[in-house]
Parts: sequence; C-alpha cells; structure tokens
Amino acid sequence: MRCRSFLGAAALIVAATATQAQQVPYGLKVGQPYKGVTLNVLWVATPQFHGLQLRDAEFTRLTGINVKYTEVPFPNLQEKVSAVGVAANGDFDIVNYLDSWGPSYGRWLVPLDKMIARDGLDMNRYPDAFKKSVTVAGQTMGLPLRGHPQLLFYRADILQKHGLKAPSTWQQIVETGKIIKAKEGIAPLACYYGADGNRQNLFVWLNFLWGAGERIFDAKGMPAWATAGALKATRDYIELHTKHQLCAEGATSFVEQDARTSYNQGKAAMVPVWWWHYSTAVNPKQSTLKPEQVGFIAMPAYGKAVSYAITMPFSISRFSKQQEAAWEYLKWVSNADLEKKNAIERSVGGREIINNVVLHKTSLLDPQINAANANIQYAAAISLRESDVMPLIPEWPQVGDLLSQAINKAALGGNTDELMKDASRQAERVLRRGQRK
Repeated sequence: MRCRSFLGAAALIVAATATQAQQVPYGLKVGQPYKGVTLNVLWVATPQFHGLQLRDAEFTRLTGINVKYTEVPFPNLQEKVSAVGVAANGDFDIVNYLDSWGPSYGRWLVPLDKMIARDGLDMNRYPDAFKKSVTVAGQTMGLPLRGHPQLLFYRADILQKHGLKAPSTWQQIVETGKIIKAKEGIAPLACYYGADGNRQNLFVWLNFLWGAGERIFDAKGMPAWATAGALKATRDYIELHTKHQLCAEGATSFVEQDARTSYNQGKAAMVPVWWWHYSTAVNPKQSTLKPEQVGFIAMPAYGKAVSYAITMPFSISRFSKQQEAAWEYLKWVSNADLEKKNAIERSVGGREIINNVVLHKTSLLDPQINAANANIQYAAAISLRESDVMPLIPEWPQVGDLLSQAINKAALGGNTDELMKDASRQAERVLRRGQRK
C-alpha cells in the first residue's frame, strides 16, 4: 500500500509539473528560476519597442523577472552600444544595434546557438536575409527583433490621374518619372546620395549591383564592384540624377531622412525606402499626404529583383551576470504572438502605438496583420523573397565609407568608373591588412 501511495503521489507530481510546463508559453522555464532578477536593456527609440515595453507585464508575470529600459535615438545608438563593450562592466544585459555593426561587437556578445538548440527555437521562422543578418563568423549573435525590407512608395493619386501603373522596374521608374516631371512639375524621385558616415547612399545602389548579378566581394574576399557589369549598374544608379534628372533638389547631400521628408511634403512623387516609412507618410503630424495618396509596391527590379534588408538584433552581453535570465527575455520578446499584437493593436494602456514592423514569415503573410496595415506586409514579403544584407565583417565600416564617398562624388559629377575603381584599390589594401591580422 505504501508503494502504491508513493507511486500515486509521484504520478500526481509528474502530472502537475507537466501541466505547469504546458502553461508556460514561448519556451520559458518552469518555476520562475530567475524571479527577482532585474534586466537592463539598451535599445533604440521606436514605436515598435514602445509597444513591446508597454506589454512586458506579461513577461514579469510569467518569469518573475523585471526589465528596465534605456532608450537611445538612432543617431546616438552606435556610440552608446560601443561604449557598453568598452566599459565591460555588465551595466546592460541586452543591447540592440544595427546588424552591420555586429562583427565589431563579436568579442563581447554571447553566441546563442547552444541556447537556441537547447530550447528548440526555430530560426527558420525568419526570412533568409534576417537570419543572415544575425550570423557572424558562423555563429548566431542575436535575434532579429526589428527588421526592414525596402519598398517603393509612390503618389497613388498622381499615377492614377495620368493613367500610370506603379513601376516594377527601374527602367519603368525612368519612363514614369519623365511623364510626372513633364505633367506635374515636381521631382519624380526622392534620391539620397549624401555621404554622412552611415553609408545610406549604398542602400539603393545595392539593388542595382545585386540585380545585375554582381557582388560586393569576390570569392577571395576582395572588392568585386569594379567589374564591367558592376560599373554599368553603378552608372545606371548615378544617372537617375545626372542623366535623367529625376531626383529632387538636394539629392547629392540628402540622406534617407531628407528623402522621406521630401516625399511627405509633396516635393517628390516616389521614394525607395524602408517599409516603416508608411506610418510617417500617413501621419498628419509628419506628412502633408493623406492615406489615399500613399501607394507602395515591392522594390523595383534592376535585371533581377534583389533588395537590401536590415535588422536591428537583440544580443546578450558577455559581461552580463544574468545571461540565462536575459535569454528568457529574448525568447519572450521575439515570440510571434506578441509581434502580432504589436502590429495590430493601436493602443496599449491608453497610449497610441502605430507599428507595422514584423519579422516572422507567418506574420508577413498573416491576413489580420495585413488588414490592419494596408497590406504592406504582403508587399514586404515579395521584396524579402530575394534580399541580402551588407557584409558582416569587421572591415566593412571602413570599406563601406570608401564606397559611400565614391558614390557621392559620382553623383556630384565625377567619373563613376574611375571613382569606383579607386575605391576598389583602397578597399583591397584595407581588406588585405585585415587578413594579415
């Protein structure tokens, strides 16, 4: 009898434990082993993250872990995150950064592959470009929590007025742009060729380079943008401004924000830019346009349609004393249910949140999410079918700056071929020094 009682009690304990495990979602650990821990998160200021923060009471309820946030405007983010690695004091457990900065931070970020395998997290839930963006030297260094495909935004009312279709190729942009310029008297395209140190003038150029079947680096890791095909693609990109004169005034000094503002103020009919721009384009506080005037389409093709995509991963600091608790937070904050709520619900705790950013494949094709966001996720999913990211190597900031400066000088009227060849020679010296280290 005692044996049977013991076995019965054990069975009840096992059943209770299994039930409890089923009640803890998102792969979070049972029993709140990190209850009372406070995590410090450094992230960029954005409505998407504000919405997540306003919903984190669920995380604390499930885990007993509290979270404090330090919010940084994007222009100051790189300096702030770099300082975290230099300080090496563990003040921040989780950091948020732009993917191309990741290789520079590799020495002080925690590789997540063992945790991912242990807890059965499926990285295939993300589009390939987003997965690639968090992989440095074969290791997964973060989870892609914020990500952006490129779209072409256009003035739907102007195209409709003149019986024009939304352009799906860059050649059609040239043709459509000339009609708009002649009939409307505004710039057809908001371009951004300015070299501001953030390499933004490469964002659209990459579509031309990859669409032509060319690459940034060859198989040996050396510059490949001075081939005949790559040079033609670059000339075509520059000639949107110099030959076809499609660009709005200020194009040679414009960065992405300037181009977006030009479109929002009705000074340009089209702008190729990140998808999150939609929320600003239809916001009366930031735009003169009405929602019915704003159209969008997947990024136009140059030869083959290949677009540039970015992410802003969340990673765990090696200096954190709460790495396992931090991993619990990454599992929660990256779950698809939370992402869906954050893209659909427009108010959290009485605060308005307007966000269309999602990263899961299922979210991009979710009818409810698309219905709440004018079907922008469907367009984004098309751009993400063939997309890539900037090189994830430590030398990229220096190499990218050389490219960015060459692009800017070409847009100002310099010889495109010679400028790109010179940038190639300089970049090769940088890369060879890196290989010798």
